[in-house]
Amino acid sequence: MHLFQIRRTLRNLPRYREIIQVLLKFGFNDILNRIKILHVLGEGRFFLFRKRLFAQTSPPQRLRLALEELGPTFIKLGQMLSTRYDLLPLDYIEELRKLQDQVPPFPSHVAKALIENEFQKPLKTLFHSFEETPFAAASIAQVHRGKTHDGKWVIIKIQRPEIDLIIQKDLEILLDLAKLIVRYVPESHVFQPIEIVHEFSRWIRNELDFFQEGRNIERFRENFKSDNTISIPQVYWEWTTSKVLTLEFVQGISIQNVEALEKKGLDRKIIAKNFTHFILKQIFQHGFFHGDPHPGNIFVIEDNVICPLDFGLVGRLDPFLIHALGQMAMGLIEYDVDRMIRALLKMGMIQDEVDLLPLRLDLREYIDKYYQIPLYQLNMETLVRDMFALISRHRIRLPRDLYLMGKTLMVTQALTRYLDPEFNMMAEAKPFVEKTLLQYMNKKQLLKEFRVYAEDYKDLFSTFPEALRSILLKLRKGEINIHIQPKGIEPFVRDLDRSANRLACSLILASLFIASSILLYLDKPPYLFGFSLFGLAGIGISLFLLFAILTAIFRSGKL
Repeated sequence: MHLFQIRRTLRNLPRYREIIQVLLKFGFNDILNRIKILHVLGEGRFFLFRKRLFAQTSPPQRLRLALEELGPTFIKLGQMLSTRYDLLPLDYIEELRKLQDQVPPFPSHVAKALIENEFQKPLKTLFHSFEETPFAAASIAQVHRGKTHDGKWVIIKIQRPEIDLIIQKDLEILLDLAKLIVRYVPESHVFQPIEIVHEFSRWIRNELDFFQEGRNIERFRENFKSDNTISIPQVYWEWTTSKVLTLEFVQGISIQNVEALEKKGLDRKIIAKNFTHFILKQIFQHGFFHGDPHPGNIFVIEDNVICPLDFGLVGRLDPFLIHALGQMAMGLIEYDVDRMIRALLKMGMIQDEVDLLPLRLDLREYIDKYYQIPLYQLNMETLVRDMFALISRHRIRLPRDLYLMGKTLMVTQALTRYLDPEFNMMAEAKPFVEKTLLQYMNKKQLLKEFRVYAEDYKDLFSTFPEALRSILLKLRKGEINIHIQPKGIEPFVRDLDRSANRLACSLILASLFIASSILLYLDKPPYLFGFSLFGLAGIGISLFLLFAILTAIFRSGKL
């Protein structure tokens, strides 16, 4: 371990122990033993927690409870993993979707001090009034209502004190744990734990940057500026920093509060349709979508207008990916397996090691399950979930944003069905898919694609003769070397190297023991207790080395 890593581990030691206590408390001692972290940090300290306190609770439930107890970073990790059908079984996914991100608020005087520190101005010069009781409190921030000096009601989102330092410490620990998992759990390589931590790190750092969230909101406002069914709150940049975000205050009703919606005279069927169109436009037209449209983030105002909140988590899809998704959807609708496989190939998600025949058979079975079922009977959540299960089974790697999109569509399906049990989301989605494919195939788009490809091929052919000449010269001079770097062989090489070292030590030990025995037999001075001193010393060293080698073997768990 590098000196920097040792220092970092020592600095984070109290948090390490806290995390391990919680994991042991909820019965995850098996994995902790496998990655050998209990031995490193002192297993005896946690002996009292080895008893499983939740024996009647399922492993997915225990994981959720452990993440909730570990705090903001781990709650957010669980929420990210709840979108990854390629990594976790369905029962874990369903449980992690229940993660609660609600914590007690921090004191209002702390919130005021944070605002004043960010702007280096007294609160009274920034806002005419500031309500001390928060509207809502989550693990990363809490929200207060205020009023500007020109009479505008605003919402002020304030980042929790030192939450960035807490998250940074947890990210360092998560990365260390991921490295231990890769080292000691060989079967984990297929899931790429280190890459997952890096991906999660990027995700949560974006949520900590309120400037980025403000820019996301501005982009949504631009995308929906001509849509009178959607209202995006305005960002007040003069009262916004990376840790304080000030938005237009919207007096609305949560989309799942059906009783309040009906009392207000709002139409549940229209709300379901408006909300669905809001999501579908983001995915198939804009390629930029709200990544967390749960009921607490979606409000409804007058005239059944949808007003989304909390834009910290967003997904992005480029036009090429949107077209490939459209092809996947049309392949399902038209019973065309080859079209679906071509779409996956275009997305670059099918690797060389994927066997296309079993994939084709599974896709055929998937289409058979849903083919010719009336659109109103199709369930988007089941459709997406089964597709992700198929993709996971064949180890097809999708971009994170596609999993986020799948989660968004499933949440949309659940909310719209709750609002209107007869709502047909698949029928609403079909025109968006068809329009996407038509847009991609129009003359203007085809000409643009041809121009791009023409430029690429022009560059290729202009550099090809020189590149070929260089290769031929190197071949003539014998300067071309072929480097082979086999993957997955590193653990085998490490074990082989360790075995060779032990064998060499054993040979030296045996030689030393034999030589010492000969010295005893030759009866050469000096003497100790009537035996040759050099012979006794050699045998003593031999026994010590034997004990050291046996101890190392037993500790490694490999005889």
